[in-house]
Amino acid sequence: MDLSQAECVIKNIIREIAQECADRGHSISETLVAFMVKAVVLDPRYEFNVDRKLTKTDVNKLIMICVDRLLEADRPSLDTIKMQIYFDMNYTSRAEFLAEHRSVLESRLAPVCREITDCRARSREEFECLYRKIVSYVLLQSGLGSPTDIGVVREATAALQSVFPQTELGTFLVLTKRDKERQLNELNMIVTGIRLFNKNCKKGGEGIDDLPAILNEALPATKQNVDSELQATQQLVYHYTAIIERLEKSRQQCYETDGLHDKLKEALFNVRQHEIFLSIIMAEIITCAKQVELIQEQFNKEMEQLNTVVKSKAAVPTAQVYPHFICLSNLWSHFQDEMVLLSVFSNLLTNLDPYMGSHSQLFPEGVIGPLLEGADVKSDAERLSEVSEEKINPSDIKNREWIFPDNTLHCQQLIVQYRGFCAYTLSARHGLLLKGNPAIGILKYQEKYYTFSSKEAATAFAQKPDYYIVKAAEEAKQSPELIQLLELHQQFSTITPYSQPGKCKKAIAKCDSSTQTDTHILEPNIVRSYEWNEWELRRKAIQMANLRQKVTRYMQTTLSHMRRDNTSQVYLPKNKAVQTKRENSCNVPKPQVFYAGLRGGNVTEPTKVIKFNLTRAVDET
Repeated sequence: MDLSQAECVIKNIIREIAQECADRGHSISETLVAFMVKAVVLDPRYEFNVDRKLTKTDVNKLIMICVDRLLEADRPSLDTIKMQIYFDMNYTSRAEFLAEHRSVLESRLAPVCREITDCRARSREEFECLYRKIVSYVLLQSGLGSPTDIGVVREATAALQSVFPQTELGTFLVLTKRDKERQLNELNMIVTGIRLFNKNCKKGGEGIDDLPAILNEALPATKQNVDSELQATQQLVYHYTAIIERLEKSRQQCYETDGLHDKLKEALFNVRQHEIFLSIIMAEIITCAKQVELIQEQFNKEMEQLNTVVKSKAAVPTAQVYPHFICLSNLWSHFQDEMVLLSVFSNLLTNLDPYMGSHSQLFPEGVIGPLLEGADVKSDAERLSEVSEEKINPSDIKNREWIFPDNTLHCQQLIVQYRGFCAYTLSARHGLLLKGNPAIGILKYQEKYYTFSSKEAATAFAQKPDYYIVKAAEEAKQSPELIQLLELHQQFSTITPYSQPGKCKKAIAKCDSSTQTDTHILEPNIVRSYEWNEWELRRKAIQMANLRQKVTRYMQTTLSHMRRDNTSQVYLPKNKAVQTKRENSCNVPKPQVFYAGLRGGNVTEPTKVIKFNLTRAVDET
């Protein structure tokens, strides 16, 4: 089966699974269905062989398993996968968020801009209408007030008339479309700067929100909200980890039979993933706060410079004030960008909460309390501090390269495998996620870096790294949410990464590279008939003129006339048949006669021949 046929089969399977879920009253996205199909195929418990073609029985089995897993209730594993897909579909870098926002804004303003640039005003009324459209466009693009507010429109019109009076519309209409768009953007920035300056001088600013004050109030509140949710999630992480460790130490086998261990593990993965996403949002909020502080400092500085230039002068050269107005407009647009980003991150924070419901239903406080009895609850920071003095001795383990933060530059930039969790406990303790401590030592194995939660874990992993790496992969096959949680996309190339798509997953400290340059990149284009000599061209022209006056004659001789090939065409004979109206037949009796006495008698007696007629009738034969 080629690639196109395989993709067609997979799409049909995904479509059938989504339709089956819809028939049962659940709307499932195709992205979630596709991930579940790949996860089920990778899971060794279902015994799907990816190296051979799936039979019809395999396809039906795959569809049935995927539908059952997608419709399972109270499964933290499914909620974790949904959370990962949602975050992947709605989170990207700051630059991409802002680029998408500007693209949407430009697409919405495109009809208004096109109406202005394509206008061919002739009468006075048409010029006035065009000028009102320019004022509306400036207000819409700047976002400083509504075009339906009369006070805002009057203030914007006054600011526009001070830099672009209505008498200059004739010059504007003569420009090309690109120059018109450029001038509109420039007018927008100058008018925005004038209105911001007037607001600062308390001489205007109708409909302009105080974005710096709003951001300075909203950012700490949002940060506190994210921090409170992060602390609550981390507390759940510490509780689930302590319960799993207590069950492992007590060596009770009953929790494996009733599925308690598996449910606790899925709940731990769920809250760990939520913790990671909250940490990403927190980092973005902190970045927004720093950007707002920097922008506000530049804005205040630019406003002071503009006040110094203007002071109480009646007229100021445009070359002195226009650059300040444009700078104020750009800084204000940065405030607006931070408002957009803050809104996006707040929505992300709110929409992550529904994916935390299953584990809270499975393990409410009434269930968690008894399970925590006798458990030693420790935070990640406490675990790291307990082993902060431990350090691996490289000489104890030969043929292994160790990196230590205290003697390595840019150690924080290394991309550690399993998102910094201990590689040994993940494999040896059935998916238990404990933070690795780089101070113990970072193992570099096959150009990848691993951290560990204790010195004993580092020693055990360094002795058989391949074994534990394979076991970690097997654990991820049985719990597909680990592929995104631990960033195992290179080991599972069929599962595409969710967040941070542009980030390299493999740290390469050394590499050999080579380049090769083609001798002739472009195909040669040599015209053989080209002549640089004028007299050679004249000679060829005379030769062609002489050929036009020549006559070609030919004749045929007796010996050559039989050499030519002649062809002829005839009509082939046709087969014809005639049919009468009726077919009849008749039969006659076959005559049979027997002569007796032909041998004769005595000499004296005459021969007597008797004739017997043996002919029988036709109906008797």
